[in-house]
Amino acid sequence: MIEIVNVSKQFAVAGSAKLFRRVPKQTVHAVRGVNVSAPNGRITGLLGPNGAGKTTTLRMLGALFQPDSGTITVDGIAVAQAPRQALARMGILGDAHGLYPRLTARENVVYFGRLQGMDHDTAHARAQELSRLLDMGSILDRRAEGFSQGERMKTALARALVHDPANIVLDEPTNGLDVLATRALREALRFLKSSEGGNKCIVFSTHIMPEVQQLCEHVVVMAKGRSVAEGTVEELLAQTGQTQFEDAFVQLAFEAHDAGATV
Repeated sequence: MIEIVNVSKQFAVAGSAKLFRRVPKQTVHAVRGVNVSAPNGRITGLLGPNGAGKTTTLRMLGALFQPDSGTITVDGIAVAQAPRQALARMGILGDAHGLYPRLTARENVVYFGRLQGMDHDTAHARAQELSRLLDMGSILDRRAEGFSQGERMKTALARALVHDPANIVLDEPTNGLDVLATRALREALRFLKSSEGGNKCIVFSTHIMPEVQQLCEHVVVMAKGRSVAEGTVEELLAQTGQTQFEDAFVQLAFEAHDAGATV
């Protein structure tokens, strides 16, 4: 289970140089009091336009930097106080897959398994299991150099799952994927959150409406660094009085934010 409670983060951005003077540094409020509760056995969608603060929130969850205020816990472990223990409970697929191009898909996955403390045989067995789940048989022993976007995504996801984490965090994983690769990812996520797949907690960041409707049982809408609404797709449609989810999202993400609404 992942809990993000009233988390905020701001950055100091250097000003640009102008004729005979320098503009002073400015403060950018990337995240302002965001709340996300993601239990096991559910896909929780983090939905928002570009610049909403989704990636910053997930980078704090991944211990890349600490929040200025608020708390983030993974299965009761505070990320700020015990980042290694919290990260061991997560499989994170970020916006940059970062594969080693000279290694095969199998070697990429096994290498990360060894970094997670798995022995050689267990890591290889897990790579084979994930290959079946993600339909990687044709690429498993190919070098990652020259992989398509979908092939890179599958390998990076297998690498993130190699240690069988209880929590899976995906930051816009379908960017650049074709229809077949996107469908394969959706099917894998549905399996992983089921009891057969481990009853995992999955946090899925996206700005694509159909993905939310097809995958997410619960949605947190973000805009300009704030969480402005949450609920099921049906609840958000009812809340806004809309019949199309895209219209509901636009109303929640822009009109509700302008009115100062927060979750």
